Parts: sequence; C-alpha cells; structure tokens
Amino acid sequence: MARIEGLIICLLIVIMDIVAGILGIEAEIAQNKGHHFKFLIFECKEPRPQAFKLGLAAAVLLALAHAIANLLGGCMCICSKDELEKSSANRQLAVVFLILSWVILAVGFTLLIIGAMTNSKHRASCGISHHNFLSIGGILCFAHGLFCLAYYVSATAAAREHERASHKGRGGAQMTQSGQHSGHP
Repeated sequence: MARIEGLIICLLIVIMDIVAGILGIEAEIAQNKGHHFKFLIFECKEPRPQAFKLGLAAAVLLALAHAIANLLGGCMCICSKDELEKSSANRQLAVVFLILSWVILAVGFTLLIIGAMTNSKHRASCGISHHNFLSIGGILCFAHGLFCLAYYVSATAAAREHERASHKGRGGAQMTQSGQHSGHP
C-alpha cells in the first residue's frame, strides 16, 4: 500500500512541475505576441494579461509541488560534518537533492514572478529588456520536478532504513532483556 501511495505522490509532483513548466513556456509565447520595440538593450513592450495569468499559475504550481515534496518527503537535515559522514547514502542524497530543489525553486519562482509582473501593468513599459524570464522559469520547473522526485524517493528510502534499523535495535534489546530475565529465578 505504501508503494502505491509513494507512486501517486511522485506522479503528482512530476505532473505539477510539468504543467508548471508548460505554463511558463506558454506565458513566454503569449508575452511575445504583444507589440515590442527594441533598441540595443532597451525595450518597450505592451503587457499581455494572458502571459500574466499563465506565469502566475506556473509559479503557484511550482510552489505547490515543492511544498508537497517537502512535506510528504519529511525533514532531512544534517547539522554537522560528522553527522553527514555517519549518515546513510540515501540520507546524504536526500539532503543534496533537497538543497538543489530549494535553489531551483528560488530561481525558477523568482523568474516566473518577475516575468508575470512585467505583464501585470495596464500600459506599455520601457526599460532594459527582460528576455525569456518566463521560459527559463518554465524550464527550471522541469528540473525542479526531477530534483523533487529524487528528493522524495531518497528521503523515503532513508526513512525506511532508519525505521528498519530502529526495529532491529529494539528487537535485539528485547531479546537481551528477556534472556537476562529468563536466566535468573
């Protein structure tokens, strides 16, 4: 039963990130359909409400996928170098993927929000060109899905390892205690 739940959670995370990535790229396409005037690094462009909506939806889905992966994957924190060296390979991988997913979330979410906000205005704006924020944010959604999936899988594997080790430890302690009690009258 746990494997089916894990599979459903993995599919949910990946699907949300894929949809977020597609929405980010679609937002870039919608933005490019507007009127643009470009001179060197300066650009004047007409905002596109459709690009704003798509970019904002992509950012929300990216954040939700991240929250689901982190909440259901559990907390994998390692506070010291000694703890890192003593922890299992799955736990070490979980921490690495957790850090990478947070970095990709920060960059991708920021790019999607900046791209969406440039399309939230009601009149044309001019300034330094902001190229491809929405599409780069969308592409980072795909990478985020891979790292969140890897985090969830390695975190749940590390949790299972820890659970097995604690059961073995308790089982061995119970046998020792029962052996001590049976030897004495």
